[in-house]
Amino acid sequence: MVQLLLVTHPVESAPELARNLVEEGLCACVNILPACRSIYRWEGKTCDEAESMLIIKTAMQPIEQLISEITQRHPHDCPEVIVLALEGGHAPFLRWVEEN
Repeated sequence: MVQLLLVTHPVESAPELARNLVEEGLCACVNILPACRSIYRWEGKTCDEAESMLIIKTAMQPIEQLISEITQRHPHDCPEVIVLALEGGHAPFLRWVEEN
């Protein structure tokens, strides 16, 4: 089953995280959307940060190993990691994700 992970990450270190995840075989592909602005509450303050949005495609099971790697390498105490199961898509692409 192919899944997508949505992860926000500091702009300057997002490419390194993405490359490491792919090279270690934890995912097939990572898209980096570099122009994400996050506004959120943290420890009683409103924060406003430029971040990258990572869209990670994987067939990895269990998904917890990938989540663990992301959270260990992330500089925030509570990083955004959201897992979405896919209902469908272009079959050749989904096969490629499963094979990689």
